[in-house]
Amino acid sequence: MKTLPVHWMHIDSPVGRLLVAASDEGIHAIEFPRNRHPVHRDDAWIEATHPLIDATRRQLGEYFAGKRETFDLPLAPRGTPFQLAVWNALREIPFGATWSYGDLARHIGQPSAVRAVGAANGRNPIPIIVPCHRVIGSDGSLTGFGGGLPTKEFLLRLEGALPTALI
Repeated sequence: MKTLPVHWMHIDSPVGRLLVAASDEGIHAIEFPRNRHPVHRDDAWIEATHPLIDATRRQLGEYFAGKRETFDLPLAPRGTPFQLAVWNALREIPFGATWSYGDLARHIGQPSAVRAVGAANGRNPIPIIVPCHRVIGSDGSLTGFGGGLPTKEFLLRLEGALPTALI
């Protein structure tokens, strides 16, 4: 089976320069300038534009301008079945809302897997579009985020979802 090339480009955003990677399968990654868990790259990754990168740039621009609450891009994250279940559940957290890690664990039917859910959340390769920033501590605190807590706070403030204790 031939591996499809993964195209990647940097795009500017209010939260810094983002790396966006896509192929004909969908979006593979969005990475912040400092990313704790970068996506694995191989020889199939090439620096070149792709129609899905252009669409991602446009939709992220609308999101940051307050004109978009949901994304309609094909996604192609790579992960374990458990990670994929968590990442799919993240997409069900509505714009302007937050869930705790416990809420997320219960949502996927594994209420005792809070730590594993947290680990999968932290490895989400497509942040913002797959809104891992909407997951907060059970006490309403902002917890770890691959783009840094200031970025998480910015995104939640943009969505009107910043916990009241932090406003």
